[in-house]
Amino acid sequence: MSSFLEISQLHKTFPTPKGPLTVVEDFNLNIRKGEFIALIGHSGCGKSTVLSMLAGLTDVTLGGIILSGKEVNSAGPDRGVVFQAPCLLPWFTAFENVMLGVDQVYYTASKLERRQIAEYYLSVVGLADAMHKRPGELSQGMRQRCGIARAFALSPKMLLLDEPFGMLDNLTKMELQDVLLDLWQRDQKTALIVTHDVDEALYLADRVVMMTDGPNATVGDILEVKFPRPRNRKALLEDPAYYAAREHLITFLEERSHHRPERTNKKPPAPPAATSGLRRFMGALAAT
Repeated sequence: MSSFLEISQLHKTFPTPKGPLTVVEDFNLNIRKGEFIALIGHSGCGKSTVLSMLAGLTDVTLGGIILSGKEVNSAGPDRGVVFQAPCLLPWFTAFENVMLGVDQVYYTASKLERRQIAEYYLSVVGLADAMHKRPGELSQGMRQRCGIARAFALSPKMLLLDEPFGMLDNLTKMELQDVLLDLWQRDQKTALIVTHDVDEALYLADRVVMMTDGPNATVGDILEVKFPRPRNRKALLEDPAYYAAREHLITFLEERSHHRPERTNKKPPAPPAATSGLRRFMGALAAT
C-alpha cells in the first residue's frame, strides 16, 4: 500500500546564543491512509516540533514532507490540529468557535448546511446542550471536546493531536480518548498523536513510533499494535499481549532512548509530485 504521508530526512535546527541546535535530525516515517500513529518519547525530545512541522506551523530546516502527493510548506485546512490547550476565542461560544473554520472551508455551502456541520460535530463530542456557552463557562474537558469537534468539522486529510489530553484528569482523559476513537472510526482519517502516555498510545494507535532523546532526536523504534478494532479498554487490559507491548515501550524509554540508531547511507525513494523546494533539498543532499 502506498504512503499517504511521507516524511523524508526531516531536520529542524534552531539558532541559540551558543550556535545552531539541531533538535530533530534525519527523521523518516511513512504513514498509510487511514492509519493512526502515536509518537512517543521523553519530554523535550522533539515530538511536538515534528508535529508542528507537519502542521506547517514551523519551518523545515532540511528534508521534505509530502501529504497526499503535495509538499507541506505552510499551514492549511487539510490538516486539523488539536493542541493541549484548545485555544478557543473566549468571546465566542463553542458553536461560534467551530463555525469559524467551517465558514472558511465550506464557503460554497449554504448557511444552514454549515450550521448543521458544526452542530453535528459538537453533538457527537457531547456538547449538544452546551454549544452556545462561551469557553469560560465550560470545564477544561468540555473545552477540549470543542477543540476536537473543530478539527473534525474541517474534514481534514489528516488529524494532528499534540498531547490533547495532557491537562485532564484520568477519568476525563479516558472519556475523551473514547470520543476521539468514536469520531476517528467513522471515516478513519489519517491521524498522528503526540503523547508521553504509553497506555494512551497502545489504546489509540495502529503503530507507536518511539523517538530517541534530543538533541538530534530521530526515530528509534516502531511497534506494530495489532489489537483488533473497535477496541475495548477492559478486554485490552485482560490481554497478556498488551503487557508485552507495554513493556516493549517502557524498556525503550528507560534503556534505549538515549541510543541513536546507526545512520544509513541509503537514500530514500523520491516522493511523488516533488515540488521545487524538495528538489532543492535532494540536490543539496546529493552534493554532500
